[in-house]
Amino acid sequence: MKKKPEKYLELYQFEGCPYCHRAREKLSEMELTYIIHTVPQAQSERTELIKITGGPAGVPTLVDPNTNTVIADDDDKIIEYLEQQYAE
Repeated sequence: MKKKPEKYLELYQFEGCPYCHRAREKLSEMELTYIIHTVPQAQSERTELIKITGGPAGVPTLVDPNTNTVIADDDDKIIEYLEQQYAE
């Protein structure tokens, strides 16, 4: 059985994004506690996200402070990571 993360995961997303919805569903399904950061739809206005990723400002972006992992703009990779890291 994998352990639950000590620190909250963080998900950068915006409402209406189907890829973000998939990531949120997986986090909820796995009962992982996370913080949602809603970002502007315009990528040019996502300055906070650009600082975190060092480049692309695509969503969804998952930040896991427990493993210093950042996965940007790929819901499939986020879901795969969550399953490998935290699935029971």
